[in-house]
Amino acid sequence: MSLKPEQVRKVAFLARLRLDEDRVPEYASELSGILGLVDQLEQADTDGVEPMAHPLDLTARLRPDTVTEADQRDAFQAIAPATEAGLYLVPRVIE
Repeated sequence: MSLKPEQVRKVAFLARLRLDEDRVPEYASELSGILGLVDQLEQADTDGVEPMAHPLDLTARLRPDTVTEADQRDAFQAIAPATEAGLYLVPRVIE
């Protein structure tokens, strides 16, 4: 697929991009090359190929869900400027 300079200008306008007018033909050529690559990829036969989430067949190693830190909430809230019912109070920022 070949893009015309007018099409590049329109895409740039829609994307709110400012282009140097003297480089528009260069951008049109580069974008046409990218679209040509996409056309080639669309030609690939993908029948019978299952979608993958990751190219490597790996499983996530999970650690046991155990408590590793001591509860220090009371110590942290003791030095906080304002707390109430176990929560930190902060100034209102939205009316």
